[in-house]
Amino acid sequence: MALEERREKVVTHAKQILETHPRGPAIEAVALIACIDACFDCAQSCTACADADLGEDDVDTMIRCIRLCLDCSDVCKATGQILTRQTEFEPELARSVVQTCALACRICREECERHANHHEHCRICEDVCRVCEQACDRVLSILAA
Repeated sequence: MALEERREKVVTHAKQILETHPRGPAIEAVALIACIDACFDCAQSCTACADADLGEDDVDTMIRCIRLCLDCSDVCKATGQILTRQTEFEPELARSVVQTCALACRICREECERHANHHEHCRICEDVCRVCEQACDRVLSILAA
């Protein structure tokens, strides 16, 4: 089953909860929800990849990957939380955080790509980082408008 097919089967509540917000979403709901979900998915995947890296026999060669995965996880988690908060939404702050998230995902994705042929968890993390980076780019295009 392809990553995108698996993603379609995952049920999150971001859409439901944002629809109940008294003020509604501050930006286009579809892009916002996709980015929130991608951020939290990426945070979990990066944490799991870093943990799997620690279990590898060649852990010394994985130190940069571990560090970047943990940094990306933290940035994605913070971004997902900030984007979830819709009351008094601050576009300038959101733009800065989402730019940082896209950057963290790109750097982590590139590092995981280096290890993807030897470690399946890095291949998966690379894919998840790409999806999150693209979701961030979509939100940035909306915030720039």
